[in-house]
Amino acid sequence: MTDAPSSMTDAPSSTTATADWQDPPEGRAPAWIIRSMATIEGAQVLDTPVTFLDRLSRRVLRTPRLAGVLRGDQFGHALHPILTDFPLGSFLSATLLDLFGGRRSRPAAAGLIAFGVAMTVPTAASGMAEWRSAGPASRRVGVVHAAVNTTAASFYTASLLARLRGRHRRGVVLAVAGGSAAWIGGYLGGHLSLVRKIGTADPSFGPPGQSAP
Repeated sequence: MTDAPSSMTDAPSSTTATADWQDPPEGRAPAWIIRSMATIEGAQVLDTPVTFLDRLSRRVLRTPRLAGVLRGDQFGHALHPILTDFPLGSFLSATLLDLFGGRRSRPAAAGLIAFGVAMTVPTAASGMAEWRSAGPASRRVGVVHAAVNTTAASFYTASLLARLRGRHRRGVVLAVAGGSAAWIGGYLGGHLSLVRKIGTADPSFGPPGQSAP
Protein backbone atom coordinates (compact mmCIF):
# COMPACT_ATOMS: atom_id res chain seq x y z
CA MET A 1 0.00 0.00 0.00
CA THR A 2 1.57 3.30 -1.03
CA ASP A 3 1.57 6.67 0.71
CA ALA A 4 -0.62 9.51 -0.47
CA PRO A 5 0.85 11.97 -3.00
CA SER A 6 3.20 14.61 -1.65
CA SER A 7 0.52 17.28 -1.84
CA MET A 8 -1.52 15.36 0.74
CA THR A 9 -0.60 15.48 4.41
CA ASP A 10 -0.31 12.51 6.70
CA ALA A 11 -3.05 12.06 9.22
CA PRO A 12 -2.27 14.50 12.05
CA SER A 13 -1.84 13.34 15.61
CA SER A 14 -3.53 14.98 18.59
CA THR A 15 -0.61 17.40 18.83
CA THR A 16 -0.26 18.17 15.15
CA ALA A 17 -2.37 20.77 13.37
CA THR A 18 -3.05 20.81 9.63
CA ALA A 19 -3.10 24.36 8.30
CA ASP A 20 -4.94 25.58 5.22
CA TRP A 21 -3.05 25.16 1.97
CA GLN A 22 -1.84 28.38 0.43
CA ASP A 23 -0.98 28.40 -3.27
CA PRO A 24 1.87 30.70 -4.31
CA PRO A 25 0.61 33.79 -6.18
CA GLU A 26 2.95 33.18 -9.09
CA GLY A 27 4.91 30.23 -10.42
CA ARG A 28 5.59 26.79 -9.04
CA ALA A 29 8.55 24.90 -7.69
CA PRO A 30 10.82 23.41 -10.37
CA ALA A 31 9.61 20.00 -11.52
CA TRP A 32 12.85 18.30 -10.47
CA ILE A 33 12.38 19.46 -6.86
CA ILE A 34 8.80 18.19 -6.78
CA ARG A 35 9.91 14.86 -8.25
CA SER A 36 12.78 14.60 -5.76
CA MET A 37 10.53 15.19 -2.76
CA ALA A 38 7.93 12.74 -4.07
CA THR A 39 10.69 10.15 -4.53
CA ILE A 40 11.87 10.57 -0.94
CA GLU A 41 8.32 10.39 0.41
CA GLY A 42 7.66 7.14 -1.44
CA ALA A 43 11.07 5.50 -0.94
CA GLN A 44 10.29 2.38 1.07
CA VAL A 45 14.03 1.66 1.24
CA LEU A 46 14.14 4.44 3.85
CA ASP A 47 11.85 2.46 6.15
CA THR A 48 14.85 0.59 7.59
CA PRO A 49 16.60 3.74 8.86
CA VAL A 50 13.16 5.03 9.91
CA THR A 51 12.77 1.96 12.12
CA PHE A 52 16.23 2.51 13.59
CA LEU A 53 15.50 6.17 14.34
CA ASP A 54 12.16 5.22 15.87
CA ARG A 55 13.90 2.85 18.29
CA LEU A 56 16.49 5.50 19.10
CA SER A 57 13.79 8.08 19.75
CA ARG A 58 12.11 5.77 22.24
CA ARG A 59 15.36 5.57 24.20
CA VAL A 60 16.02 9.31 24.07
CA LEU A 61 12.44 10.39 24.82
CA ARG A 62 11.85 8.03 27.69
CA THR A 63 8.94 9.82 29.34
CA PRO A 64 5.84 11.59 27.99
CA ARG A 65 6.83 14.66 30.03
CA LEU A 66 10.22 14.92 28.34
CA ALA A 67 8.67 14.44 24.91
CA GLY A 68 6.12 17.16 25.68
CA VAL A 69 8.80 19.61 26.75
CA LEU A 70 10.80 18.96 23.57
CA ARG A 71 7.70 19.33 21.41
CA GLY A 72 7.01 22.71 23.00
CA ASP A 73 3.71 21.81 24.65
CA GLN A 74 4.42 24.41 27.35
CA PHE A 75 4.47 27.16 24.72
CA GLY A 76 1.58 25.94 22.57
CA HIS A 77 3.77 25.83 19.46
CA ALA A 78 6.54 23.57 18.22
CA LEU A 79 9.89 24.25 19.91
CA HIS A 80 12.04 22.81 17.11
CA PRO A 81 11.80 25.75 14.64
CA ILE A 82 12.85 28.13 17.44
CA LEU A 83 15.86 26.05 18.42
CA THR A 84 17.12 25.77 14.84
CA ASP A 85 17.88 29.49 14.89
CA PHE A 86 20.65 28.95 17.45
CA PRO A 87 22.96 26.58 15.53
CA LEU A 88 22.15 28.03 12.12
CA GLY A 89 22.58 31.60 13.31
CA SER A 90 25.88 30.74 14.98
CA PHE A 91 27.21 28.95 11.93
CA LEU A 92 26.21 31.77 9.57
CA SER A 93 27.73 34.38 11.88
CA ALA A 94 30.98 32.42 12.01
CA THR A 95 31.15 32.31 8.22
CA LEU A 96 30.55 36.05 8.00
CA LEU A 97 33.43 36.60 10.44
CA ASP A 98 35.59 34.28 8.34
CA LEU A 99 34.85 36.32 5.24
CA PHE A 100 34.89 39.86 6.61
CA GLY A 101 36.28 39.82 10.14
CA GLY A 102 39.96 39.38 9.48
CA ARG A 103 42.49 37.54 11.59
CA ARG A 104 41.36 39.09 14.88
CA SER A 105 37.87 37.58 14.52
CA ARG A 106 39.10 33.99 14.31
CA PRO A 107 38.62 33.20 18.04
CA ALA A 108 35.08 34.59 17.90
CA ALA A 109 34.29 32.49 14.82
CA ALA A 110 35.58 29.37 16.55
CA GLY A 111 33.48 30.18 19.62
CA LEU A 112 30.36 30.61 17.51
CA ILE A 113 30.91 27.26 15.83
CA ALA A 114 31.45 25.59 19.21
CA PHE A 115 28.17 27.06 20.46
CA GLY A 116 26.37 26.00 17.28
CA VAL A 117 27.64 22.44 17.53
CA ALA A 118 26.51 22.25 21.17
CA MET A 119 23.04 23.52 20.25
CA THR A 120 22.56 20.82 17.62
CA VAL A 121 21.88 18.34 20.43
CA PRO A 122 18.70 19.91 21.89
CA THR A 123 17.64 20.99 18.41
CA ALA A 124 17.86 17.43 17.10
CA ALA A 125 16.06 16.08 20.17
CA SER A 126 13.16 18.51 19.69
CA GLY A 127 12.92 17.53 16.03
CA MET A 128 12.85 13.88 17.01
CA ALA A 129 9.94 14.56 19.34
CA GLU A 130 7.95 16.07 16.46
CA TRP A 131 8.99 13.32 14.06
CA ARG A 132 7.57 10.57 16.27
CA SER A 133 3.99 11.72 15.61
CA ALA A 134 4.44 11.91 11.83
CA GLY A 135 3.08 9.51 9.22
CA PRO A 136 5.14 7.22 6.93
CA ALA A 137 5.89 9.68 4.13
CA SER A 138 6.88 12.44 6.53
CA ARG A 139 9.03 10.06 8.51
CA ARG A 140 11.01 9.23 5.37
CA VAL A 141 11.61 12.90 4.68
CA GLY A 142 12.49 13.34 8.34
CA VAL A 143 15.13 10.63 8.35
CA VAL A 144 16.82 12.20 5.30
CA HIS A 145 16.56 15.59 7.00
CA ALA A 146 18.27 14.13 10.07
CA ALA A 147 21.01 12.47 8.01
CA VAL A 148 21.79 15.68 6.10
CA ASN A 149 21.86 17.75 9.28
CA THR A 150 24.11 15.20 10.96
CA THR A 151 26.47 15.56 8.02
CA ALA A 152 26.39 19.35 8.41
CA ALA A 153 27.11 19.08 12.14
CA SER A 154 30.01 16.71 11.42
CA PHE A 155 31.53 19.22 9.00
CA TYR A 156 31.23 21.99 11.56
CA THR A 157 32.72 19.80 14.29
CA ALA A 158 35.65 19.03 12.00
CA SER A 159 35.93 22.76 11.24
CA LEU A 160 36.14 23.54 14.96
CA LEU A 161 38.83 20.92 15.52
CA ALA A 162 40.85 22.26 12.58
CA ARG A 163 40.65 25.79 13.96
CA LEU A 164 41.75 24.66 17.41
CA ARG A 165 44.77 23.02 15.79
CA GLY A 166 45.67 26.24 14.00
CA ARG A 167 44.49 25.11 10.55
CA HIS A 168 42.20 28.06 9.94
CA ARG A 169 41.85 27.77 6.17
CA ARG A 170 40.90 24.12 6.42
CA GLY A 171 38.38 25.10 9.09
CA VAL A 172 36.83 27.68 6.79
CA VAL A 173 36.50 25.19 3.93
CA LEU A 174 34.89 22.63 6.23
CA ALA A 175 32.49 25.27 7.53
CA VAL A 176 31.43 26.17 3.98
CA ALA A 177 30.80 22.48 3.29
CA GLY A 178 28.77 22.27 6.49
CA GLY A 179 26.77 25.32 5.50
CA SER A 180 25.95 23.79 2.12
CA ALA A 181 24.64 20.64 3.82
CA ALA A 182 22.72 22.72 6.37
CA TRP A 183 20.98 24.58 3.52
CA ILE A 184 19.72 21.29 2.09
CA GLY A 185 18.68 20.14 5.55
CA GLY A 186 16.83 23.41 6.07
CA TYR A 187 14.90 22.92 2.84
CA LEU A 188 13.85 19.44 3.94
CA GLY A 189 12.82 20.83 7.31
CA GLY A 190 10.76 23.49 5.61
CA HIS A 191 9.08 20.82 3.51
CA LEU A 192 8.11 18.97 6.68
CA SER A 193 6.67 22.02 8.41
CA LEU A 194 5.13 23.88 5.46
CA VAL A 195 4.07 21.08 3.11
CA ARG A 196 3.70 18.04 5.33
CA LYS A 197 2.33 20.22 8.20
CA ILE A 198 4.39 18.55 10.91
CA GLY A 199 4.40 20.70 14.00
CA THR A 200 2.83 20.87 17.43
CA ALA A 201 0.06 23.40 17.93
CA ASP A 202 -2.29 23.72 20.89
CA PRO A 203 -5.90 23.19 19.68
CA SER A 204 -6.98 25.88 22.16
CA PHE A 205 -5.82 28.45 19.62
CA GLY A 206 -8.66 27.32 17.37
CA PRO A 207 -8.82 25.82 13.88
CA PRO A 208 -5.84 26.64 11.63
CA GLY A 209 -6.33 29.84 9.68
CA GLN A 210 -9.20 31.06 11.87
CA SER A 211 -9.02 34.72 12.81
CA ALA A 212 -9.54 35.86 16.37
CA PRO A 213 -12.98 37.37 17.08
